[in-house]
Amino acid sequence: MFFLLSKIGEFFVNPAHVAILLAASGVALLFTRFAKTGRTLAAAGIFALVVMSFSPLAIYLALPLENRFARPAPDSPAPDGIIVLGGAFDENISMARGGVAFNDAAERLTAAVELARRYPKARLLFTGGSAALRGSPYSEAQVAGRFFEQMGVDPARLILEDKSRNTFENAVFSRELAAPKPGERWLLVTSAMHMPRSVGIFRRVEFPAIPYPVAYRTRGYWTDISLHKNAADMLRLTDLATHEWVGLVAYRLSGKTDALFPGP
Repeated sequence: MFFLLSKIGEFFVNPAHVAILLAASGVALLFTRFAKTGRTLAAAGIFALVVMSFSPLAIYLALPLENRFARPAPDSPAPDGIIVLGGAFDENISMARGGVAFNDAAERLTAAVELARRYPKARLLFTGGSAALRGSPYSEAQVAGRFFEQMGVDPARLILEDKSRNTFENAVFSRELAAPKPGERWLLVTSAMHMPRSVGIFRRVEFPAIPYPVAYRTRGYWTDISLHKNAADMLRLTDLATHEWVGLVAYRLSGKTDALFPGP
């Protein structure tokens, strides 16, 4: 039920979708006796789109998420394992085309390969099934297995989890497969913006992994007030950041994280 509600709710936590709905509803009302209300809704929707497209709002939303956790120091002890969260592939295109189709979170995979080479004794656990509401005959784990094999990673080191549909299930199923022993160190690789929620979930299921954030979308400082980015990029960043903030609240209210805004 939680998965179903989360998928339905994704549309409504996309600020651009909401703004477009407001504007479209307002335009439709202009041709009725509620024209005054229509003008208000249309103006509100257009104003929201302009703010999200050309103001630093997206950066202000994303920065606290991306700056929450730093990578471990280079001289930190070698990990026993590396966990890589799914979300970097389009599994359907990958399987249909017989290749590996990345999305804009691809650094999760390239960082995993680099870490696997740096720590040759560490196990590598990739967790990702399919987030499709009706399911899918393919999983991200299938594509990940193909990718890591192409990158020369020893299959004996790989653990592929292919049932999870969201981050909470990523954590639950990863813990079951990894069976971490007391004192073991596991790195958690995911996008920096997604890291606070991921850390809170892994702590909640008693698998306290060490954050290794990647795929940054901001430069990391508040003075990065750029009004020259592509409007579509700013809308996308607003969408991603809002999704994470709403996700933090929803997961905390449902008891799936250990804090509202998990920190170091």
